[in-house]
Amino acid sequence: MATVVVATGNPGKLKEMNTYLAELGWTLVLKPDALDVEETGTTFLENARLKASVVAKATGQWAIADDSGLSVDALDGAPGIYSARYGNTDADRIARLLNALEKAPDRTASFACAIALARPDGTIALETEGYCPGEIAPAPKGSGGFGYDPIFYVPSAGKTFAEMTAEEKERLSHRGVAFAQLMPALRAIAIA
Repeated sequence: MATVVVATGNPGKLKEMNTYLAELGWTLVLKPDALDVEETGTTFLENARLKASVVAKATGQWAIADDSGLSVDALDGAPGIYSARYGNTDADRIARLLNALEKAPDRTASFACAIALARPDGTIALETEGYCPGEIAPAPKGSGGFGYDPIFYVPSAGKTFAEMTAEEKERLSHRGVAFAQLMPALRAIAIA
């Protein structure tokens, strides 16, 4: 069974990746705690490539990384690649975003997810980006998910990410779209 390092220290992200990649039979492991990767890219895809490449080279194993975030049209794409650093906690980030949009008539937004898979030498083998269009709800709704999920409303579903079942979110989310695009190539790649 192939082992692939997930370029994160977040056990929640490891669990989520296991869900998307279960059919491949890979053993997914977290990157070493001591290995920090500075996200210096200017796009989600640049950051995903950087994380996958650095972790692959450092561990000598295949590595997969994603970088994702929320872009709000009325805020010229902010918080964008800084989505995780837009506040100290999920509640802080949500409050800051709702405050910034208090008088904005346009609440359209989109979630983006970039995924990169790197060979043990750090070269990128595969990459993709997935998007989910939506809008920012006026107030949090739902108790599921994490991050901006309670305020990210998906009109086609009629609910926020936090109101969706895990299966609905997996199918509709930016991450779900990105993995669906990548799976045919992942099934065909030989990882040892």
